[in-house]
Amino acid sequence: MAKNRKVYVTESGEPVYGVIAEFATPADVYHAAEKVRDAGYTKWDVYAPFPIHGIDEAMGQKRTVLPLISAAAAGAGVLGAILMQWWMSGVDYPIVVQGKPYAPWEPFVPITFELGVLFTAFATLIGMLALNGLPRHHHPLLKKERFLAVSDDAFAICIESGDDKFDPDQTRSMLERLGGKHIDLVEGD
Repeated sequence: MAKNRKVYVTESGEPVYGVIAEFATPADVYHAAEKVRDAGYTKWDVYAPFPIHGIDEAMGQKRTVLPLISAAAAGAGVLGAILMQWWMSGVDYPIVVQGKPYAPWEPFVPITFELGVLFTAFATLIGMLALNGLPRHHHPLLKKERFLAVSDDAFAICIESGDDKFDPDQTRSMLERLGGKHIDLVEGD
């Protein structure tokens, strides 16, 4: 059963993507993130011009499955390389080279290493893009002039309207209490 969520719209009829607030320092946004997490919000993010140590714990984020995807791809690449080379040199087209056995493991090492690295690289890149929902050619936050300062010297928290606890007025007042400045509704889908 689909949960019925209230859809918020602005006075001009645009759908509301969320509420964004700007914070002065990394410490301010860090402590605000802890409070937003403790308030029970689940669909929100912190934006900063540089990594903030410990922000993922402050946001309550779980560890990613990307290392498991990478490890599985590495295993598949190594196993595939060994099986491919064994089949080619020992079963499909056996050739005696300098009196050595048909399928020795020693010459398999470079190809095995290379395919392990190749599979891992592609799986990590594709997995990262998929887990992050990329590529996304348009994001509603890019319409906000103040948001563009996040890449330079600003810190921001945006709480999305798809969150179960989202209410524009309550969310705005909570962000004000946390020390947010320039709090604004973000229009978009």
